Amino acid sequence: MVYVQGWMPREWRSKSMSALRYMVFAAAASALLGTALAQDGSTRDPRNVDDVIAKILKETPDTESPAAAVSPSAKEPVVMGARIGEHPDRTRFVVELSDPVAMRTFTLSNPNRVVIDMPAVRWHLEGPPLPSGHGAVKSYRYGMFRPGTSRFVIDLNRPVLLSDVLVLPPENGFGYRVVIDLFPTTQAKFDNGAGWPADLRARENAAEMASVPPRPAGPQPSSKKVVVIDPGHGGIDSGTVGVGGSMEKDVVLAAALLLRRNLQARGYAVYMTRETDVFIPLRERVKIARSRHADLFISMHADSIHDPEVSGLSIYTLSERGSDKEAAALAAKENQSDIIAGVDLSGDNSSVAPILIDLAQRDTMNKSSHFAQTAIAELSRATDILPRQPHRSAALVVLKAPDVPAVLIELGYLSNADDASQMKSDAWRARVATAIAAAVDRQFATPAAVEPAAARSMQ
Repeated sequence: MVYVQGWMPREWRSKSMSALRYMVFAAAASALLGTALAQDGSTRDPRNVDDVIAKILKETPDTESPAAAVSPSAKEPVVMGARIGEHPDRTRFVVELSDPVAMRTFTLSNPNRVVIDMPAVRWHLEGPPLPSGHGAVKSYRYGMFRPGTSRFVIDLNRPVLLSDVLVLPPENGFGYRVVIDLFPTTQAKFDNGAGWPADLRARENAAEMASVPPRPAGPQPSSKKVVVIDPGHGGIDSGTVGVGGSMEKDVVLAAALLLRRNLQARGYAVYMTRETDVFIPLRERVKIARSRHADLFISMHADSIHDPEVSGLSIYTLSERGSDKEAAALAAKENQSDIIAGVDLSGDNSSVAPILIDLAQRDTMNKSSHFAQTAIAELSRATDILPRQPHRSAALVVLKAPDVPAVLIELGYLSNADDASQMKSDAWRARVATAIAAAVDRQFATPAAVEPAAARSMQ
C-alpha cells in the first residue's frame, strides 16, 4: 500500500480486505494514468519481472540457511527503475518496484526538496535517466538513509505541490509503478506545507541518540589512545562520483576499514562512525568522536575538481578562514552532506554548529596541525601528495569538535584517472593505511621515543 504523510483510509486497515481494495485502487489508477505514462517514455519490450528479481537475488549472497528456501517475495523489495516525465502543467516522477511498499512523501525548503521515504529496498537502477534541468526537477539521488529506511531526495528548480501517490499494478513487463505528480505552485504555498512530519522528527531524534554512545561524565582512564575514523558520506549521499564510476563513499570506506585493522594491530582503541553503506549526519559524526573521548579524529574523503590533471593527497585542518578559494569550495560541498540526504536541520541547536575559533580551541588546533604535518611526511613515501600546499585549512563541520584533534584526509582526486585507479588498489590502500598509522604512532609517541626516530631519518 502507498500512502502520503502517514494517511491511510480507515477501511484499508483490515488485513482481510487490504489486498482486494489495493488492486481496485491500482486498477482505477491504471485507467487514469495509462496514457500519460506512455507519454513519459515508459514503454519498452516486455520482460519477465520475476526473472529480473531472481537474477538480482542470485547476485546477492544469501546469509540464511540453505535449508530455508526463501522466495523473492520474502526478500526486500527491489527498485528497478525511476523515470521523470516533464509536461507543460506538471512533472511526473515514476518509481518501478518488484513489490508494493509503503511510501512517505514530504517537502523541505531552503533549499526546496521533495523527500520520498520507504522501507529498506534493494537498488537495481541501471543508469537511471537524469532530468533535463529545465523542468521542476533539478536532480535526484537515492540510497539508504537509516538502517531500515531507504530514501529518494529530489532537488527542485522551483516550488511544487505534490499530488497523492498512486500505484499501478504489474503489466506489460513492468513491475509495480509508483506515480507522483509535481504541480507548479508559489514559494509561499510551498513553504507553508514544507517541513518534517512530527513523528518522523521524533524518530530521527531517537535514531541519533541510539547511534551516539553516551558520554561519560569525565575522561575515562585507559592505557589505550582512542582514534575515531570517519569514512565520509554513505548511504543516500554517494559523495563524488569519479572517473570510471567510482563512488567516494565506497572508496573511503574500504580505506577506512583497512586503517582500522592497522591501528588495532598497533594497540589503539579504534571506533568508526560507520562500518557499512549507511548515511550518518555530520553532527552525529562529531558527537561520536566526543562521546568516545577521542584522542584523534580522522575523516577520510576523496576530492574532485574541474581540472582532470590535478592529483595528489591533501590534508585539511580546521579554520574559519579557508586557505584558498578551492578550500572554501570544498568546505561548502562537504558541509552540504546533510542537505543532500534530506536531514531535518530546523531544530539543530548542536553546540558544534555555532563554535567559533577562539583561545579555548587553540590547543586542539595545534595538535591537529601537528598531526597533519606528520601525516604528510609519512604519506609522501606511500603515495603522491598534492604538489602545492598539501596541508590546507577550511571551515569543515566534521572538524569542529572543540576538544578533539581532527583532520580530514582527501585521499586523492577521483576526477583524475590515475588517482581514481590507484584508490581502488588494495596494495595502494595498504601503503596509505600503514603511513597514516605510522603518523598516529608519532603523534602519541613520547619525546624520548621521537628523537631517535628523527635521528634515524637524518642518517
